[in-house]
Order: sequence, then C-alpha cells, then structure tokens
Amino acid sequence: MNNNLSENINKTAVLLEWVKSIALAFALVFLLLRPFVVQAYHVPTGSMETTLRIGDYLLVNKLVFGGTSPRDLPFTELELPGFHMPGLYHPDRGDIVVFEDPFDRSEDYVKRCVAVPGDTVEMRDKVLYINQVPQTEPYVRHEDPQLRRNGNRSYGVGTFAWQSDYLARDGSGGPGGGYLPTRDNFGPLVVPGGKYFCLGDNRDVSFDSRFWGFVDREAIKGKPMIITFSWDKDRRLPRLERVGRVIQ
Repeated sequence: MNNNLSENINKTAVLLEWVKSIALAFALVFLLLRPFVVQAYHVPTGSMETTLRIGDYLLVNKLVFGGTSPRDLPFTELELPGFHMPGLYHPDRGDIVVFEDPFDRSEDYVKRCVAVPGDTVEMRDKVLYINQVPQTEPYVRHEDPQLRRNGNRSYGVGTFAWQSDYLARDGSGGPGGGYLPTRDNFGPLVVPGGKYFCLGDNRDVSFDSRFWGFVDREAIKGKPMIITFSWDKDRRLPRLERVGRVIQ
C-alpha cells in the first residue's frame, strides 16, 4: 500500500513538473518571444503583390525595430500595460515593415516604408518622388492603367483631406485651395518626426498611407525576414517554390 502511495506521489510530482515546464514555455512564447523577438504573420490581402502573395506565411524579426508588449493576456480580455522596446535600428526607405492597423490595433498591416521623418514625399502620375527625386521601384506593380488626376476621383470627398495639414508648400495646395489629391497624384507632403509613410507594392489596390496617413514609429513592430510557408487557396496547393524565400 505504501509503495503504491509513493508511486502515485512520484507520478503526481512528475506531472506537476511537466505542467510547470509547459506553463513556462507558454509564458516565454506569448509574453517574451512573440512580442519582442519573432512573430509569425499571414498575408491576407494582395496589397504587396507580387513581393508578398496572399497565403504567404512570414517570420517577422521584432528585435530589429523593437517589439511591442501584448495588448492583453492571451485567451483573456485582461488588458496589460503597453510599452515599446527600443529597436536596433529605425526603419529606412525600402524596408518592408509590419505595423499595427491604425484603426484596429489588434490587427497588423504589412507595407513598404517609402519615406522617413523629414522626407518630402510626392506622387506624379503613379511615379513616386522622395525629396524631388523620382524613385526606381522594380518591385512595384500597377493593375489599373488609368491615371487618377485632379477631378478624376474614385473615392469619397474627404478621403485625402488629412494631407492638407502636411503640404510642403502653400498656394493652390493650401487648405481650402485647389489641392485635389488622388490615388496616383498627391503631395508634396513633409513627413513629421516620429512618423513614416508606407505604401503597398501593388499600388493601385493598396489601402495605405495615402488614405489614412503616416505610421507612428511606436506602431511599427518588426521586419519580415523569410517566407516559411505559402498556400495557394485557388489551387488548394502549397507554393513550395516560395518557401524559404528571403523577403526584400
């Protein structure tokens, strides 16, 4: 009887050690590694085609720009105090970045940073200019051949109203003047300190900084490093040729 009791006690102790180990691993993943080191990200839309495709699964480096703490305790609605870890670098022009959705901070976006604090950003007939220099962007895709110019508007009045506060010059572009930005023509805008201007590589279908404004430095969570898996939902097959591809 005593031997059986001793065996049961030993089994219980071993089980408790396993539970503690699993709980510690859970805490490390959800409270340390995921917020501050690495994060998996699934591409849900075509705004970064063809650099990133719908169904790509990415591994995001959060150390490089500094990760953000969890908004709440996993599997609960308990909010946690938030803070942003200092990163090793600041985002630079051309970097693909993952950042919090400006309208829903529980969701993330992935876009390309095209302008940094102090830059002047402008678009003329789909061509991006930074500090008055036209940019060479071999990764950009245009699905719509039509150019949206002044008066050729496909979005509601006020969609681009936020831009008037950041115009680089007055005159016809001043508030209440003749400034009529579109998807393909806007600016020049001056990027404020602590802000970044981000666009999708698939320019004609991307919902990005042109529409909702600059990205806060504190909202930028990391830089995608590699495609870990890719699923073609139309063919219902994996895209094995994309697995392991370094993201640039």
